[in-house]
Amino acid sequence: MRNLRARRRSAIVGLALIAVASAVAGALVARDGDDAGNAVPEAGNQAPSQRRASFLARVIPPPPEPGGESAGKGVPRSVKELAGRLPLERKVAQLFLLGFEGQDLNGPIFRQFRRLDIGGMVIGPDNYTDPQQLALLAGEAAVISRQERHVPPWVTAVQEGGEFNSFPDLPPPTAASDLPDVRTAAQEAEAAGGTLKPLGVNGVLGPVVDVGLADDPAVGPRAFSDEPDQVAAYARRVVGAYRRTKVFAAAKHFPGLGSASQSTEEGPANVGLSIEELRSRDLVPFRAAIEAGVPGVLVGHGLYAADDFVTPASLSRRVTTGLLKRELGFEGIAIADDLADPPISALEKVPDAAVSALKAGADMLYVSGSTGDQQAAYVAVLRAVRSGEVSRARLNDAVVRILSVKRDYGLIR
Repeated sequence: MRNLRARRRSAIVGLALIAVASAVAGALVARDGDDAGNAVPEAGNQAPSQRRASFLARVIPPPPEPGGESAGKGVPRSVKELAGRLPLERKVAQLFLLGFEGQDLNGPIFRQFRRLDIGGMVIGPDNYTDPQQLALLAGEAAVISRQERHVPPWVTAVQEGGEFNSFPDLPPPTAASDLPDVRTAAQEAEAAGGTLKPLGVNGVLGPVVDVGLADDPAVGPRAFSDEPDQVAAYARRVVGAYRRTKVFAAAKHFPGLGSASQSTEEGPANVGLSIEELRSRDLVPFRAAIEAGVPGVLVGHGLYAADDFVTPASLSRRVTTGLLKRELGFEGIAIADDLADPPISALEKVPDAAVSALKAGADMLYVSGSTGDQQAAYVAVLRAVRSGEVSRARLNDAVVRILSVKRDYGLIR
């Protein structure tokens, strides 16, 4: 009997150990799977069971294989393939960078994120109260993207320094014109990236690399210097700082607003420089930023002699495609500045401007509000692609650029 009881105890202990091992294994699988929000490496280097759990598979789930199994044959294996296979509606949504109203999770922006695969959002000063609230807003966008199997969005802000910060209690603390040197600029930018990234903000619409004086009417104290070489050094150091912290940055306002007649936030602004003068002055910092690996360039709304002071740069193919992409060789994301700004609204409606900017070469379209204008712009671009007014090749090029930079900055793994 003692031997029988001993065997029974041994059997029970053995079963218990098996149960514990199974539970631990299950917990590890759950921890590493979708519920943790962690994307795994792309499909090409994984076994079939692992490929089915990849990020690309979760964005475009593979079709079921015969017998109820999936061998991963339907999983996109690269960003380019993913861009080619995204439904048209999702491709168009990726083009948009949206501002919004409100300071809590009940804002319409989050309903838009749940309904559409929006490319990103801009959190402005009117949306912000404190760092904890900021983390909630940014975190909600990421949570929705996982729940809806969407591409993770850019969560961006204008954080240029000092009084030009959307979040006044967060770095960088100094306006560009007040910085003593480029070393300090880089230190403050690195502090900003190190602060914003843990809060869920993965991008900034900056730095300002316009060449100008602190008392100029267009850019003012947002400009670092009126010497092109000094601004170029500033651009290289600040871009490098944001790259080290893995925070997306968009140098602005291409091709340069330092000598504009007024700020484009106030109305149409003429820049009385020829293309040759721009090349020797205003384009110098942008070239330096591109050489330093800046992932984004924000194209401004200035009016230039090259377009007879009629077409804003953001809607000009000569500027966005010809000058930025072809001449400077920029391969990142070209962002059209806020299409709700006065220089655009004075010429055409936001939906028409969105189509014009995309045709000109913009890859992302920033629309600060209203929700009605944002929805109308999305519908206008969708219809333009369906009708052939905007080619599928232009759309696919923009989406590939967006997804490639998202992969480079860790949003897609």
